[in-house]
Amino acid sequence: MPTRKVPLVNDHYYHIFNLGVARQPIFHDKRDYSRFLRTMDYYRYENPSPKFSTYIASIASEKPISGKGSKIIDLISYCLMPNHFHFLLKQNMDKGIIDFIRKLCNSYAKYFNVKSERIGPLFQGEFKSVLIETEEQLLHVQRYVHLNPYSSVVVNDVEENSKYPYSSLHEYVNPSKSDITNQDIIMHHFSDLYQYKSFIDDQADYQRTLNNIKHLTLE
Repeated sequence: MPTRKVPLVNDHYYHIFNLGVARQPIFHDKRDYSRFLRTMDYYRYENPSPKFSTYIASIASEKPISGKGSKIIDLISYCLMPNHFHFLLKQNMDKGIIDFIRKLCNSYAKYFNVKSERIGPLFQGEFKSVLIETEEQLLHVQRYVHLNPYSSVVVNDVEENSKYPYSSLHEYVNPSKSDITNQDIIMHHFSDLYQYKSFIDDQADYQRTLNNIKHLTLE
């Protein structure tokens, strides 16, 4: 992978985005989304074990990752859409984000190509990144990520949006379900889950019609 023009810095937050090549779908069915989520979980650690193929084979028996090591990134939020994905990440180690995205996308592309009987790149070049410079921007990007299914008209209303299974929003509103996202940096801004959900929902129609925070994001 070529050196990035602007290096990604430890202890900073970034909005990460990538799109399917030629804007083609990168997910065809629930199995694809599930595989991507499992791969995300695995590669956020420095030295996960067992090896990935063994881990995937053991999923049916619900065996956890037995050896994890330190997290190379913190996953603050995510949203998987039919032809692209969004992450809000914190880098914990040198090249943590680059290594995470490289391993995730390479592993998933191999799986997808075999399953779909296709060859060639799955993703559209190098992933895009935007440095989060203020807390206001952090919260706006978080909301942008969590509203993506609604603003892209993948779901019809905000209640469907909060239940969208391939976004971390449902983890935030049902925190007992999550061990993937680190929610503390976001939730300390809100008194409770209801206030957070209102923060998301109150701007849903505005984001859908005006897409007013493009200057803070990637699309």
